[in-house]
Amino acid sequence: MRILVTGGAGFIGSHVVDAYIALGHEVAVVDNLTTGSMDNLNPSAAFFEADIVTGALDDVFNEFKPEIVSHHAAQVNVRNSVDDPVFDARVNVLGSINVFRNAAACLCRKVIYASSGGAVYGEPLALPADENTPVKPLCPYGASKYAAEKYLEAFGQLNNLPYTILRYANVYGPRQDPHGEAGVVAIFSELMLEGKQPSIFGDGSKTRDYVYVGDVAEANVLALEKGAGAAYNIGTGAQTSDDDIFFAVRDALGVDIKPKHTDFRPGEVLHIALNAERAARDLSWQPRFALAEGMAETVAHYRERA
Repeated sequence: MRILVTGGAGFIGSHVVDAYIALGHEVAVVDNLTTGSMDNLNPSAAFFEADIVTGALDDVFNEFKPEIVSHHAAQVNVRNSVDDPVFDARVNVLGSINVFRNAAACLCRKVIYASSGGAVYGEPLALPADENTPVKPLCPYGASKYAAEKYLEAFGQLNNLPYTILRYANVYGPRQDPHGEAGVVAIFSELMLEGKQPSIFGDGSKTRDYVYVGDVAEANVLALEKGAGAAYNIGTGAQTSDDDIFFAVRDALGVDIKPKHTDFRPGEVLHIALNAERAARDLSWQPRFALAEGMAETVAHYRERA
């Protein structure tokens, strides 16, 4: 199949590209390289440097004529979404509409949309959250990701465009940007390798559901043929605190560094974990990497880069 991956030079998107190419699919990547990197790009993928918000995306679709679109391009920084919600909406809502519009015009077989289970639910009353948990985002980023979900549902109804929505937990693994805001494992790894003291925002008790990027890529493979017309949580169901992540990275690196606690940042969720039973039932997906195993793979990557 011809598969177009938006954001395919980024952290998660590049792993998805690798998984598709490994199965023999013809893959093209569209990325504006704002946060993505050519170092992440699979050499077997065609590459289009373009912004999903602009008319240049029309040319990409007209030239490549994808059968499947895996939409990962996004503004993913929670703090940036709070500081500049207009830009966040421009990329995550208007950019997504541009992707969906082109997919419908090209009569694509399916759109796979990468959403955020870690942001759209806000602070659920019960954990792990399933797909029926009320959507109550605490930040513009979560709102914009959910808005794009609803636009995709509308495009699906109006244009008979099949889709699958994947709501990711906190994804970690090799290639995550240690200079970004969301990749705490990458940030901790690089700072500790440099002998620096990482900061933890808050008292360290904030929890997240950490899912390994290889498992996320596998969900995107399974979604090629399964799960049309629904949203699926992609997570482990387990809560891991900031302190636990810090010490897991420290132990994997074999260094002796203590964390520095700073003020909690508004807009961030305190506790989240995702129930992925629907994905297990409909997609036959389950996480294969335990946190310790995924952490070892991730830390080895950053140690090699240091």
